Amino acid sequence: MEMAMGFGSAVKPYASAAGSPVTSTAIRLSKEMVGRGFSPLVAVRKCGCPGVRSRSSPRKGISCSVSSATENTASEKKNQLVTRRDVRNIAIVAHVDHGKTTLVDAMLRQAKVFRDNQFVQERVMDSNDLERERGITILSKNTSISYKDTKINIIDTPGHSDFGGEVERVLNMVEGVLLVVDSVEGPMPQTRFVLKKALEFGHAVVVVVNKIDRPSARPDFVINSTFELFIELNATDEQRDQGKAGLSPDNLADDLGPLFETIIRCIPEPSIDKDGALQMLVSNTEYDGHKGRIAIGRLHAGALQRGMEVKVCTSEDACRVGKVSELFVYENFSRVPVETVEAGDICAVCGISDIMIGETIADKNTGKPLPAIKIEEPTVKMAFSINTSPFVGREPKPSRSPLPRARKNLAMKVDDGETADTFIVSGRGTLHITILIENMRREGYEFMVGPPKVINKRVDDKLLEPFEIATVEVPEEYMGAVVELLGKRRGQMCDMQGLGFLTGIDVKQVRGDFTDQVQDPHPGAPRAEELDADVSRGTAVLNTVFDSYGPWAGDISTRDQGSLVAFEDGNTTSYALFSAQERGQMFVSPGTEVYKGQIVGIHQRPGDLSLNVCKKKAATNVRSNKEQTVVLDTPLTYSLDDCIEYIQEDELVEVTPQSVRMCKNPKIVKKK
Repeated sequence: MEMAMGFGSAVKPYASAAGSPVTSTAIRLSKEMVGRGFSPLVAVRKCGCPGVRSRSSPRKGISCSVSSATENTASEKKNQLVTRRDVRNIAIVAHVDHGKTTLVDAMLRQAKVFRDNQFVQERVMDSNDLERERGITILSKNTSISYKDTKINIIDTPGHSDFGGEVERVLNMVEGVLLVVDSVEGPMPQTRFVLKKALEFGHAVVVVVNKIDRPSARPDFVINSTFELFIELNATDEQRDQGKAGLSPDNLADDLGPLFETIIRCIPEPSIDKDGALQMLVSNTEYDGHKGRIAIGRLHAGALQRGMEVKVCTSEDACRVGKVSELFVYENFSRVPVETVEAGDICAVCGISDIMIGETIADKNTGKPLPAIKIEEPTVKMAFSINTSPFVGREPKPSRSPLPRARKNLAMKVDDGETADTFIVSGRGTLHITILIENMRREGYEFMVGPPKVINKRVDDKLLEPFEIATVEVPEEYMGAVVELLGKRRGQMCDMQGLGFLTGIDVKQVRGDFTDQVQDPHPGAPRAEELDADVSRGTAVLNTVFDSYGPWAGDISTRDQGSLVAFEDGNTTSYALFSAQERGQMFVSPGTEVYKGQIVGIHQRPGDLSLNVCKKKAATNVRSNKEQTVVLDTPLTYSLDDCIEYIQEDELVEVTPQSVRMCKNPKIVKKK
């Protein structure tokens, strides 16, 4: 286990899985370095690590004490491999909002990727519009830096549990990971998930305890908690070995030199078969309007050249021939065209239009497929269908983007539905599928989606459903109400501990991250707004991650309130809405065009209620001295995520390029 501390963070090195020697390093770095350009002031002093190449530095003020396990005997095949000492491949993994992308920003600045006078926006790796709007990383992205004649390929990964498939795929391209942990929150549910996967791959792990300059930081506790997590995940003795190399907590470095030295010293060089037949496992894909589909992966053996004819193989030995039209490697913050890529490096390949994640680009004559990528199965599904509302076609926006069937990957599956105009999209969570919906909406598609449903399994005639671990951070005065609410949703208490002025509650719950209506007609965990507003007064933080499949937990009470449904087509009026708002909260304002069956509000009682929101005040020949003043409540504004979270089994969300509406499902209404 290797640890480093950054941005007010602490990191201790943990050993890699599968017995590769890994040391432990504690490095503490100041948050201010992000804005300074990171002039190198401190580097790690020479320390001997058995089985690990040491580096030296003329700087003083850093103590080092490292312990390392004896390296296991490699297999006969691995003995025939050679290592590339000029390359390191790492992925940065963490729980959401623990500082992965910000750490990449700092590493790019430290490596002088940008000019001193160049304006660089914060979280430069989050280039997608949705990523910037939501403040999260959705897609894994590649970059690289150079440090002391060594190229360090860096992969920034998502932190949300719904995008865990992105993390699992990119772990095939690296030999080590930087595990970023917040100095206040410590290991969270997604921290456990990504660490478990890294250990399964046998990767070296450098733990970076981030943000130690926060007033409530507790780096020592976080380091111990992370080490306990290694033990809980059955890490080997070598993986649990720790050492320290870095600055004291009160003497922070002004640059990332100690972290770079830790990466060079403790992340293994890639082992390659330099003279073997070409093999490259496609771990990710991108789409470019001019170049088409781009395959990204690490070259395991041989060399790849531009214009080369190759064999594209699947794990089932089904092969086809393709040609590499363009070839790129990652240098600093861009893709650079090259003629040849040697084994051990990460590259991007163009020219194979039907390439898919998990396939192998191999030598045309003697190439063989690499083992397939295995990731966790999807746990939630949603039905997509054509738009059948009266407003269909009113917002034309031609799209040339690929249909959802062409976007499926190992973490997202697309299957045929019950009818020809319906298909089922399965993913790792509602956010995973919602991002697909939002992207399609912005690309010009219009369609309807049904409520999320969990994917159950039947094993030995027993019905199993997915369980997840939910971690809630809440002030102590609201702890009882939160525990009671989770208990109503059949949550099982796993752990509770004080976090200063907060209390951390770990609960194993059923149908949790799949919104409030996830199984016909069962709900999942409490909706975010229910937990936030009704119980904790806006102070609770809820994080979840998939745990395992378990026995069906039984029925759970459904949504308490029904919907207000438009009675007829037309434009809403102030006169009608003034009467309608007495029945519940409205979604629409005066002058909004609605259609029969559209959901226009939340009923204050169970069951749906149809009402006329387009009624106009009758005209009479009686002259009034003063018009009656109508005071309307501010209507609720629901986003796409809120709408999907709200709907029940007999309701749909209508998605168009400019609008998001909810309506009753006419097929189910007719059956009733």
